[in-house]
Amino acid sequence: MPRMTAARAAVEILKLEGVTNAFGVPGAAINPFYAALKAGGGIDHTLARHVEGASHMAEGYTRSRAGNIGVCIGTSGPAGTDMITGLYSAIADSIPILCITGQAPVAKLHKEDFQAVDIASIAKPVTKAATTVLEAAQVPGVFQQAFHLMRSGRPGPVLIDLPIDVQLTEIEFDPETYQPLPVYKPAASRAQIEKAIGLLLASERPVIVAGGGIINADACELLVEFAELTGTPVIPTLMGWGILADDHELNAGMVGLQTSHRYGNANFLESDFVLGIGNRWANRHTGDLAVYTKGRTFVHVDIEPTQLGKIFAPDLGIASDAKVALELFVEVAKELEAAGRLPDRSAWAASTQERKARLQRRTHFDNVPLKPQRVYEEMNRAFGPETRYVTTIGLSQIAGAQMLHVYRPRHWINCGQAGPLGWTIPAALGVATADPEGQVVALSGDYDFQFMLEELAVGAQHNIPYVHVLVNNSYLGLIRQAQRNLDINFQVNLEFENINSPELGVYGVDHVKVVEGLGCKAIRVTEPDQLLPAFEEAKKLAAEFRVPVVVEAILERVTNISMGAAGIDAINEWEDIVTEPGHAPTSIRPFVAS
Repeated sequence: MPRMTAARAAVEILKLEGVTNAFGVPGAAINPFYAALKAGGGIDHTLARHVEGASHMAEGYTRSRAGNIGVCIGTSGPAGTDMITGLYSAIADSIPILCITGQAPVAKLHKEDFQAVDIASIAKPVTKAATTVLEAAQVPGVFQQAFHLMRSGRPGPVLIDLPIDVQLTEIEFDPETYQPLPVYKPAASRAQIEKAIGLLLASERPVIVAGGGIINADACELLVEFAELTGTPVIPTLMGWGILADDHELNAGMVGLQTSHRYGNANFLESDFVLGIGNRWANRHTGDLAVYTKGRTFVHVDIEPTQLGKIFAPDLGIASDAKVALELFVEVAKELEAAGRLPDRSAWAASTQERKARLQRRTHFDNVPLKPQRVYEEMNRAFGPETRYVTTIGLSQIAGAQMLHVYRPRHWINCGQAGPLGWTIPAALGVATADPEGQVVALSGDYDFQFMLEELAVGAQHNIPYVHVLVNNSYLGLIRQAQRNLDINFQVNLEFENINSPELGVYGVDHVKVVEGLGCKAIRVTEPDQLLPAFEEAKKLAAEFRVPVVVEAILERVTNISMGAAGIDAINEWEDIVTEPGHAPTSIRPFVAS
């Protein structure tokens, strides 16, 4: 049997499991692993500026393509604790990433050694498994199990903690005999699918709620085929956005309290049957459950059995991988179609598109400072169906989800449940690493942007180009809007007069100088007619210099974005709604008055 260090065996397993990229920051306790990474070759490494950034890069990398598993690496102590946020956001959205940390020697684990922390215990609540390996001979098995767990059932992250002496110990390991473990996925039965379709056929106004689990299962084409066979309108969740194109005749719009469309909520409220696949009934999607569930029959298909009934009890719950279930849904639907037993849903589908044309939000404003809606209108003009959008949280993300257009799976890459500020820049770098020739466009408010802006230097160093749209109102906009309910406006103002950039007025941080100081390019926009030329110039600069390019749009200080606090039937529309086509010139469907 070949002999090698446990660290080298781990690197060989990474390659055998399909890993080609890793993101991390070396340190004393993980240096033996880095030595093995260099000696083994075959894995490109991106040096992050912050270890949390490395974890978000790994997330972006995973989310970009089916089958990808991002790997993030850090040393002992604070490196592991820094990556907890990345692990949390990954498990919350069912994203498999592998976090590898260094650790103090085994004999020093309970002696308060320098940077020795029980990271496995800290990480357990936000991973599928977190293990400190105490015996070098166990390293191959622990890594093999990690990939099995990440891919099986509901996907999610795993942390492996490697004491430095364990990494350095030689073990017997033969890469030629290694095999990945079989992946386990629960599967729906034919009887369950027939029952579900029976309930669908018995309804008059059915909809499909298509969640991120369909994207994780690489089953988007099957979902579209099933919807088209049965004529059932589809409501993508925020994590499922892009499963079918926004301009598809069966796309009924998104539903929810925040990242939703007026027509999406209206279409859902008209429905009488809901087939949820790969979704988790998130509270910002459902709002008040009494409103959401009233008068509707529900079927829920999810890979995780404990998700069924977690938020409310469906009329039928099916524990299944989305792809396996959709293969059966398509099979049964085709048989029913051949037998002439599928009802004509064209009138119902047409009514959803009529609402799509009628119930719109205004985007065209000529105000200076800019209204954010105009930014998204010009983004729709500048960035086509091939664009991968990356964002995390805030009014910028909410408004973007209301007004941008997505046409393909994995082209809206959003940290959904956790929503950590600072996620966008490193995640975009991970996405652009996975798709180096693609059009990647990130979207941030000024506070999200400032949280981890040092990671832009990673893009400059490693030549990772993408365009970053920064909407700057020098405010914690979402928190300010939420504080209205408490009648306060407290500790949410970011403005100050920058003594080095007086031309900014009260907008404070000179993002152009900071971005250029980090080796990237930046453009500041203050007039609405400058937006489209700036986006076009940003694309050219990114292609020419192969670095991130930031387009900063100076917004009006206060804008309230449409959202509700209770049910999806009570959304506050703060701005004027569309009353003529010129109010929303880039809408999916031309406006039609009632």
